Amino acid sequence: MQMKSLVPLKSLKMTLSALALSASCGAAVAADSLTITSWGGAYQTSQDEAYYKPYTAKTGIKIVQEEYNGEAARIRAMVESGNTTWDAVDVDAATAQQGCDEGFLTPIDYSKFGGEAAFVKGSTFECGIPTIIYSTIYAYDADKIKDGPTTIAGLFDTKKWPGKRSLQKTPFGNLEFALMADGVPADKVYETLKTKEGVDRAFKKLDTIKKDIVWWEAGAQPPQLLASGEVVMATAWNGRIFNANKVDKKNFKIVWDGQLLDYDLWAIPKGVKDLDAVYKFIEFASSPEAQAAQTKYISYGPALLAATPLVSPDILKDLPTAPANAKTALANDPVFWGDNKEELLKRFNTWIAQ
Repeated sequence: MQMKSLVPLKSLKMTLSALALSASCGAAVAADSLTITSWGGAYQTSQDEAYYKPYTAKTGIKIVQEEYNGEAARIRAMVESGNTTWDAVDVDAATAQQGCDEGFLTPIDYSKFGGEAAFVKGSTFECGIPTIIYSTIYAYDADKIKDGPTTIAGLFDTKKWPGKRSLQKTPFGNLEFALMADGVPADKVYETLKTKEGVDRAFKKLDTIKKDIVWWEAGAQPPQLLASGEVVMATAWNGRIFNANKVDKKNFKIVWDGQLLDYDLWAIPKGVKDLDAVYKFIEFASSPEAQAAQTKYISYGPALLAATPLVSPDILKDLPTAPANAKTALANDPVFWGDNKEELLKRFNTWIAQ
């Protein structure tokens, strides 16, 4: 039996024409803009100056900026919904690892970037291409402590340098610092932490300063605690201490010995509409000139080896990747933390509560 048309033919043609026009406009918008998500603040401003504005000036492609707090769940939910609206995301190492394991990030074609050997050793991930290297360090106010510590052991030496210490309220970093301060070489730290005896040793070292610890949870807190005199030393992200010295004219001294290096990486969520366009942006942002330019705006080191020689010596001395600063650095092991985070976090929280 022949069915009657539910929609008049003329109306159907008009509807199809409108849909085609809409699809055409949507494709044009996608080709003319990229949505890139990062962490906000001074860091995202540095990306805007070093990457986004120059890329738009060169290509005419608009960069639409969004911010997040590093929630991997937001990226996963977007991909699972089938509506990926973020073209590239600045992620930490743990999210780069998680995104590959769970399948919501796109594996990177490193042949577009000169291969993995073009980047600082240990910084490359299957689903993330490194953009900056930052570190967790500890610092003190040189106006208040004239003969300050020079090694990671000083953070735990309350006899020579009495007073409160501020540590981040997380096992990450603190366990590594404790072992290095207790004499474990940097290249043996994670091997040691994989054993029960090693974990016990780290907590035993933390016990020695437990009564002197003031915990911080936001990156702005360590400089504030140092400035107020509430603590004599504080662990912090190196960029926060640099900014306090540059902007607020503080005289905080960074102790680079035993610094814990970590990475931020460009990641591509599964389902982006124009993968080639995203790659072209990341290729631009991964050029030696662009990565070197970012150091003018924030004190994080470039992940691309060829960028470091382009960094001004006056800037290089304040970067975690400067040869003089990186001699005893420890690189974060995201695989270790991915495997052990829940167990160690549970023990850490129990230890704090005791």
